[in-house]
Amino acid sequence: MTGRLNSAQPYVLGLFRIVVGLLFACHGAVALFGVLGGVDGNGGTAETGAWPNWYAAVIELVGGGLVLLGLGTRGAAFISSGAMAYAYFKVHQPEALWPIQNNGEGAAMYCWAMFLLVFTGSGAFGLDRLFSKGSSADRARTADTTPVAA
Repeated sequence: MTGRLNSAQPYVLGLFRIVVGLLFACHGAVALFGVLGGVDGNGGTAETGAWPNWYAAVIELVGGGLVLLGLGTRGAAFISSGAMAYAYFKVHQPEALWPIQNNGEGAAMYCWAMFLLVFTGSGAFGLDRLFSKGSSADRARTADTTPVAA
């Protein structure tokens, strides 16, 4: 049983990454473009350049999109995790101690989900895997044809 679960791990991790990236990117799209009801529920958007809302929305959209695609997953997840840690401690935590009291569950969950992806990478279905396979094959080919100094 454990062997079957372990063999499914990259695929489940890939699906986890896709879902988290999609949902995170949706948060950015809501704040930047007012889709899906907008920031205020009435189609409103974050004011361009406004700190920290507009910058957070850009990180959510771009970081979420990269995580969704599995392209630069570790770096995008690191920056996204940090943005959510900032959001939790600067916006939510001053309101109350616990996330359930300060409406910070989303920020806390995204922070830890992205932090997990920093260490696990993209899993299956990610574009990172396509580029890493090509670059390692190129390195192996170069190593085979490079003369060794005596």
